[in-house]
Amino acid sequence: MTARHGRGPLHLAAAVDRPAAPPAGDTGPYVDAVRLAERGGLDFVTLGDDPARPGPDALAVLTRAAPATHRIGLVLAVAAPHPDPCHVPAAVVALDRVSRGRAGQHIRPPAPTGTAEDPPAGQDIKREGDGREAGGERDGREIRREGDVQDIRQEGDVQDVRYEQHGDPPGAARSPQGRPVRVVDVVEEPARPAVARHADVVLVRATSAEQAGAVRERLRAAAEECGRDPDSLRVLVRLGVDLGDGEYAADRGWASDPFARGRTLGAGTGRRRPAAPGPLYRGGPVDLAELIAAWYREGAVDGFHLVPREPARDLERLVNGTVAVLQHRGLFRTFYPGDTLREHLGLARPARTP
Repeated sequence: MTARHGRGPLHLAAAVDRPAAPPAGDTGPYVDAVRLAERGGLDFVTLGDDPARPGPDALAVLTRAAPATHRIGLVLAVAAPHPDPCHVPAAVVALDRVSRGRAGQHIRPPAPTGTAEDPPAGQDIKREGDGREAGGERDGREIRREGDVQDIRQEGDVQDVRYEQHGDPPGAARSPQGRPVRVVDVVEEPARPAVARHADVVLVRATSAEQAGAVRERLRAAAEECGRDPDSLRVLVRLGVDLGDGEYAADRGWASDPFARGRTLGAGTGRRRPAAPGPLYRGGPVDLAELIAAWYREGAVDGFHLVPREPARDLERLVNGTVAVLQHRGLFRTFYPGDTLREHLGLARPARTP
C-alpha cells in the first residue's frame, strides 16, 4: 500500500525475547510469538543471540520459526563483542536460505563498563540518567569484529562504528534477497555517520517527535554525504512498551516534551515502576497507536521497533490493539507487499559484492 502520511510506508517491528526461560529446548512460545507478529503484518521480529539469555539458542528458534511462517522477517540480534563472531555471518546467511529471503542481522553496541545492557522484556531496572542518550560512560576500549559484523572503537567521547559486507561466506549460496538485511542499533552521536554508510535499518532512541526527526535527518544527510541514496535507509525508533491496564493510562502530552533518560512516555497516577533503559511507553494500545501515528505523520520516523515489557501480554495487545487501529486508519498495511524482508522494507536488492 502507499502511505498517505510521512515519507514512505510505516514500518513496525517487535522483539520476541522473553524474561524467563521456557522448558529446556522448548521453542514453542517463541515461535507462537513470531506467528502472532506475522498475523499483525509486522515487518520483522528480533531475537537476541546472547549466551546469557535464558531459553533455547536464538538461531535455533528462528530456524524453527521459518517454516512455521511465510512472510515476516526474522532478525538475529547479536551483541558486540560476540563470543563466536566468525560464525555469525554464515549462520545468518543459512537462516536467509531457510526462510527464503527473510533474514536479517541486528547489531547491538556493547554495554559500556559499569552499566547494564537493555534488559529482557519484563525486567525492571532503574538507571540514573544525566539527560544524554542511553549508552552510559565510555571506557576507551576497542572492539574489532571481522567479516560481516562490525568494528567498534571507543576513545573518550568518540565512537566509530563500521559495518561492512565482504561478500557471502565462502561456499554459501546466493541470498534470496541479495543479502540479509543489516539492522544496526546506535546510541552514540559519533557512530551515526559510519552506520548511515552501511546499515539498511538504524534503530535510535528518542523521547519526542522533534528529537526523532532531527536524528533521522542527520542520518539521511550522512548517508547522502557518503554517496548513498538517503531513501535506501530506514530509521526506526526503538521503544519499550508496557501495555498494562488502566492504572498505567498515558498522561496528556506524552508525545511532546523531551525528558531525561529513564522517564516514561506514558505514566498514569497509579503505582509507578522503574523504567527500563531508554524510552519506555506505558499506557494502552490505542494511545500507543496515537503516538505512532503522530510521529509518523510528522515525518519524524520511518517506523518503530517495539520491545514488549511483558511479552505474553504486550505482544498480543500490540497486534490486536495498536496494529489493528493503525490498519483501520489506513496507516499500516493489511498484507505483505512481497516475499522477502527487503521487499517489506521497500529496499532494493543489492548488487553482488565480489
